[in-house]
Amino acid sequence: MTDRTPHPDQPRRPHPLLSRRSWPEARFLADVLRTETVGGGLLLLGAVVALLWANSPWRTAYAELGHWVPWPGGSGLHLDLSLAAWAADGLLAIFFFVVGLELKREFLAGDLRDPRRAALPVVAAMGGMVLPALCYVAVNAAAGGAGLRGWAIPTATDIAFALAVLAVVSSHLPQGLRAFLLTLAVVDDLFAIIIIAVFYTAEFHPLPLLGALLPIGFFALLVQRRRTWWWALIPLAVVTWALVHASGVHATVAGVLLGFTVPVRPARGGGPGLAERLEHRWRPISAGFAVPVFAFFAAGVSLVGTDLAGVLTDPVVIGVVAGLVLGKTVGVFGSTYLLARFTRAELDGEITWADLFGVALLGGIGFTVSLLIGELAFGAGSPADGKVKVAVLLGSLISAVLASAVLLRRNTVHRRIAERESRDADGDGVPDIYQEDSADGG
Repeated sequence: MTDRTPHPDQPRRPHPLLSRRSWPEARFLADVLRTETVGGGLLLLGAVVALLWANSPWRTAYAELGHWVPWPGGSGLHLDLSLAAWAADGLLAIFFFVVGLELKREFLAGDLRDPRRAALPVVAAMGGMVLPALCYVAVNAAAGGAGLRGWAIPTATDIAFALAVLAVVSSHLPQGLRAFLLTLAVVDDLFAIIIIAVFYTAEFHPLPLLGALLPIGFFALLVQRRRTWWWALIPLAVVTWALVHASGVHATVAGVLLGFTVPVRPARGGGPGLAERLEHRWRPISAGFAVPVFAFFAAGVSLVGTDLAGVLTDPVVIGVVAGLVLGKTVGVFGSTYLLARFTRAELDGEITWADLFGVALLGGIGFTVSLLIGELAFGAGSPADGKVKVAVLLGSLISAVLASAVLLRRNTVHRRIAERESRDADGDGVPDIYQEDSADGG
């Protein structure tokens, strides 16, 4: 075996900055960013920093940063957007690209391909969107109907936040709960995309949208042939985004369309499909950068000099909070119960209705897409948009606290059941952990 230790007098080679030895650290960081708790934590951090800055003595600087236009001469291509608009239209396209990959994979290779397994979460997602919308419409119609355009704000569930809360409290909760929540959120995202494309497109220009079919076609051709050349795919994605944005359809839809073109089935050589590989690669960028930056620009509502009593009694605020906390819970839980009551559909054997109630409360955490719909409904920076931000933050916080309280209690119940089953399996009334300590000499 050759000794590769350098001689003391031999000069050492300089260590390259981006050598292969740095890739394990990069992979570790990417794996960390894929976890629900880290992604939800960064999202929360972005929102908290925005709220603190927007209500500090330096709040003017925060507002100026969001209104700054990086490319003021891009009006011909509709690219003269503020930094906050770039975060909402540009960075969220990455988030929706990952959503598109996840949607296609779930429908072709996941739980949603089996109608019997998909029935409960699909119906729960539909009920969890209809009831919040009805709550919002009822409140605002009774108040005169001025804020009815925001009917879709409480219909969305933030999967990053919801899964992060579930991950924190679910040491002993059934694994089926996470699968149920994930499937529910995937269907929720699909309906949210349809709502944004259909109901919140103010001006529609068909020619740019037709033009977007050309780069989408080239993108699809490359990925179907497993040609993942970044120097070709990324420019095609940017051109697609620009054309969809110019058409009047919200630019994040471009991300979903591109995600739908990626094949799910593995190639002949086996291994994971391309959709799974690209989702694995882009999720850290979405969770670690795109969504937290959007939260930073979207959540910064200033309450300085604001009549809080007037804000909290505003029909828009009441409608959003009622939709998220009450509508989501009743919609998800009630629709699931009715489906199980009148059909042969049933919950996983380990999941109880009390567990499902906690997950239904988690569905009321609507943040990323709710804030986006609020901006589309009332206009970014408008007085109504500020009220939407307060309502979304308040409703999501209430839902998270209530869900945590219920799920922590259910986690304790499942932990005690697991301990009892462990003692019963031994037949001596002594849990396995104590037997292992005894065997080790402890």
